[in-house]
Amino acid sequence: MRPALPLILALLGAPAPAAADAPMVILDRGQLPFDLGPGHPANNPARASNAPHAAWNSAGNTANSSQAWENRPSNPANEQRLIFTADGEVRGYYAQNAGGVLNLFDVNGRRIAYRPARGTRSLFTTAGQWCGTVDQSRGGMVLAVTPECARDFLRH
Repeated sequence: MRPALPLILALLGAPAPAAADAPMVILDRGQLPFDLGPGHPANNPARASNAPHAAWNSAGNTANSSQAWENRPSNPANEQRLIFTADGEVRGYYAQNAGGVLNLFDVNGRRIAYRPARGTRSLFTTAGQWCGTVDQSRGGMVLAVTPECARDFLRH
């Protein structure tokens, strides 16, 4: 039996999720269980439902645009869905579209990554590269991302 991601994060000293905010931790792919990594068929970026051109994942879908009210940095609801680092630095926010896709935005409203609505807990960049994984439980949500993906939250 493999340890759950919250247990792994607790051992790494990651902060506990507060309210609806989501801590972002940097992951080491070598330490991930197979079922959470990009090698698992459900998490493969080439899988049709994970692709950036799939209807609900697409940048062309207005539900994923930062121009949509639900996704705007100025929407007060997004102040309750912050993405922050272990040292408390806010890197962005998240919003779920009507189709169930979880979109991750930087502080300026630029869409960085998404989690498809079904079939995977993996995150993918807007270009379709595997970016990390999401753990959602009763205690909240934790984003475990690759160093490259974390850097995307800093580019303006």
